[in-house]
Amino acid sequence: MGLFKEIFCWWSGNTWGTRLYIARKMRFVGEDELGNRYYEQRKGVGPTGKKRRFVTYKDYAEASKVPPQWHGWLHHTVDTPPTEESYQPKAWEKPHVPNMTGTAQAYRPAGSILTAAKRPKATGDYKAWSPE
Repeated sequence: MGLFKEIFCWWSGNTWGTRLYIARKMRFVGEDELGNRYYEQRKGVGPTGKKRRFVTYKDYAEASKVPPQWHGWLHHTVDTPPTEESYQPKAWEKPHVPNMTGTAQAYRPAGSILTAAKRPKATGDYKAWSPE
């Protein structure tokens, strides 16, 4: 990462200010399989009456990169971080898929102007509004 990005660009990692804040006020809790690092406030509580918890992303900041077990911990749904328990993913849990919005792989339903698929004709249950 270049020095300019390191100093000014928050979207490609942490700025120096964030790193300083982490070093002074936070304690490291764990790291997930994607390389994201999780922290919790050392002393006191945040504005909600609970310790602040947050994540620093390995690459670009994208909220969908947080795995389900860490999501629960970040939002105070569970008190024990996944590193302190033997978490076993359920059979129905799928691996991470990045947010594809704005890419060629984005979901485009039938009728979208960005796809060749045609929207089915109205079936007669719709009556257009017209001013009287």
